[in-house]
Amino acid sequence: MNKLKLDQLMLANVNSRKGLNSETFEYTSLFLSSVTPDPHNARFLPAKFMEDDHARQFTSRWLTKNQIVEMYDAKDHVLIGKNCIVNCFAYGTAQWKKANQTLESVLELAENISVAEVIQVPTVYPLEDGQYQILTGHRRFFAMVYSNGYDSSAQFKVYDAKPLLSKVKQFQENASRDDLPQYGKLQAFLSAMQELESLSQARLKVGEKKLTVKEMAANLGISMGSFDNYNVLTRYKCVIQAYEQGLVTLPFINVKKIVKQVENDYYSEFDKTLLTVTDKAEINKRIHAKLTGQKLTTKPKTKAFRVKPIQHVETIKMLLTHNITELVDEVDWQAVDWDNRKAVTDTLAKVIEVLDSKTKETDS
Repeated sequence: MNKLKLDQLMLANVNSRKGLNSETFEYTSLFLSSVTPDPHNARFLPAKFMEDDHARQFTSRWLTKNQIVEMYDAKDHVLIGKNCIVNCFAYGTAQWKKANQTLESVLELAENISVAEVIQVPTVYPLEDGQYQILTGHRRFFAMVYSNGYDSSAQFKVYDAKPLLSKVKQFQENASRDDLPQYGKLQAFLSAMQELESLSQARLKVGEKKLTVKEMAANLGISMGSFDNYNVLTRYKCVIQAYEQGLVTLPFINVKKIVKQVENDYYSEFDKTLLTVTDKAEINKRIHAKLTGQKLTTKPKTKAFRVKPIQHVETIKMLLTHNITELVDEVDWQAVDWDNRKAVTDTLAKVIEVLDSKTKETDS
């Protein structure tokens, strides 16, 4: 959903005084083949699903991996069918490894489903084409396909329409699960915050107050401390990218300390109170180097010239309006080493001293 449409929906909801969590739903049985994963959900695998006959033929070795991949155009996807999962990413790549990590938890869930019912069923909402899209419970859905087959049916919690704060609902579930990759949690937080920011703007337009930080944390179902952790970690793209690429696996609190330390050092180094876009880009670069162990090449700092205190306004006038090399005979201008910072500083001090002395004599 684009931002403009989201803003319009939020404003319409606030104007109508409807509750944000007033959506109606029912529990009903659906064919798994009528359910579609959400490609923007943090738990989503780029997956395609095999019909039960094809899954049986593959597990019986009537179909090869190349044949099944070509049949479903499944390159750079994961194929899931009854009692089989095929990782179709290039072997050994980062995507292949990431998919395998998720698939391990899917197989563990499938094992539980085979001996017991799903306690918390996936939630879905209807699409315009008669299909249903998953809101929460992607791994459970994948495990259900593996255990029972794509042509089977199962119980779902079905909303009448897509919930307004759908990304907030997804984050609430994602944040509460320890097995979700850290990258997924950060992405889910950003998506949820976009909805809450849109809600805040809609409230302002009708004369109400924006959501406070405390209210945002409450809507997300996390503590203020956790909210601050997410907020700091999503300030810079390099942090999310480092988690996504597997370059860092440290707990959030450890990476937060690194981000805060780099920020504080930057504020101190350049005597900053507010950060510009350029400042943030430089901090992003420094954090990336810190997280990945790279050496950051920094330009040597150039010391500023220090000007001797000037006593008289006439001295400043002479400095700005005269050719000082002609006015001040007390300095041997041909002998000044302009590449020597100390020599230049001493010369400037001498000029000011001479001009101040001349001004003082004139005043007398």
